[in-house]
Order: sequence, then C-alpha cells, then structure tokens
Amino acid sequence: QLQLVESGGGLVQPGGSLRLSCAGSGFMLHNYGIGWFRQAPGKEREGVSCINSGGAINYADRFTISRDKAKNTVYLQINSLKPEDTAVYFCASRRYYCSRFAADYNYWGQGTQVTVSS
Repeated sequence: QLQLVESGGGLVQPGGSLRLSCAGSGFMLHNYGIGWFRQAPGKEREGVSCINSGGAINYADRFTISRDKAKNTVYLQINSLKPEDTAVYFCASRRYYCSRFAADYNYWGQGTQVTVSS
C-alpha cells in the first residue's frame, strides 16, 4: 500500500526555520515526482517545491526540497518563516515528473500543520 506521511510541523516564531519530512512506504520516492504543497484556510492548495530523479525545483524563495534515498524520505526546509507561511503542508507523488499543480498528483499524505506566530 502506497503511503506518504508528513511530520515536522508545529508552532514557530517569525524568522524561525522548520524542516518538514515526507516518509514514503510501499514505493521508492526517488522514482517519482514528489511535490510539497501548502494550503491556508480559504485558499487554494499551492505548490512550493518538487523533486524527481532529474533534480529539484523550488517554486518559492525560502523553500528548499531535498531527499534521503536510504530513508525513503523527502524534506522541505523552510527558512525565515513569516506569519503568511501558516498553512497545512502536504507532500504528494506522481509518476516520474514534477508539476506545480495539485491536480496532477495521485497520492497525498495527511498533512502537517505549520503555524507561524509570536
């Protein structure tokens, strides 16, 4: 059974950093396009980064995606956090290629909440 599990979210002060994790089971993440998305209340799901066998794409400043093949895990580093970064962050997979669009992804994790507040 293919599964993605996000972790690492929490409450952070403005200016802080977080590293989110997306652990895969049932399939090898490096064979897929793995995207990170976020969704704030009342807003569309927004792509922030993607990684596949060809490399990484970061669609927004302050976001860096990476992976550990041995751990079958993809990470999202977020620096200089701002209150507007508050959202639920999701990882998702699709075959081979990266896409910035949520509709292109087949499997989703349950999300992890990031709250940026003083």
